[in-house]
Amino acid sequence: MADKILFDLVSPEKLLLSKSVDMVTVPGTEGYMGVMAGHASLVSTLRAGMIDMRDDDQDSRFFIRGGFVEINATKITVLAEEAIPFGELELATLDQRIVDAQEDEIAAKTDADRARAAQLVDDLKLVRAAF
Repeated sequence: MADKILFDLVSPEKLLLSKSVDMVTVPGTEGYMGVMAGHASLVSTLRAGMIDMRDDDQDSRFFIRGGFVEINATKITVLAEEAIPFGELELATLDQRIVDAQEDEIAAKTDADRARAAQLVDDLKLVRAAF
């Protein structure tokens, strides 16, 4: 049996999940990264995307709207701006978020704001493709 890693998923409202799992994949700013027990310590920002959690042949997914992750050899903690179980994520809501992000991109006053909005549009479209 492989070693487990403790996974905490925290939203601004509450602790959503605290469980020992085999592996967690998170949407890091520089790309998705898989985390297992024994991982090197790091802190990273997260972008909008899916968190995939694997535990004894059972997979769970959460949509997050961004946040931070703290990783060490025995624990991964995700502090999400927003987290929704994939089964509760509605397609109409996701489509509206894409439209809103596209409007933000058009209305952006600085290049940095425009780039952030464009990245959010791309990230949300990737989540949309998972449906």
